[in-house]
Amino acid sequence: MEYGRALKICRAAVELSQQDVAKRAGITKSYLSLVEGGKRSPSLATLEKICKAMRVPPHLVMLLAAGPQDIPGPEREKLGEVAQSLLQLLTNRSPKKAFSP
Repeated sequence: MEYGRALKICRAAVELSQQDVAKRAGITKSYLSLVEGGKRSPSLATLEKICKAMRVPPHLVMLLAAGPQDIPGPEREKLGEVAQSLLQLLTNRSPKKAFSP
């Protein structure tokens, strides 16, 4: 699971800076940068705080973080399509109208 990459994609989609997300989530910008860069793995509680700060459902981040090895069977091929559709939903809404976890 690549949580950092997924968080970075979601953060860009909702047009928030690392500083904005970090402040809202109660973490440091440096820690968020390390997570997004794949150098740190957030705890589930921290992941939920980051998701709430971006107003993105945690299960969406988890799906975007999933790689082919994380999805069993024939559904693997559909992962890319689903991820693109979800990202499209994120980019077609403003941060103020985002989902609330």
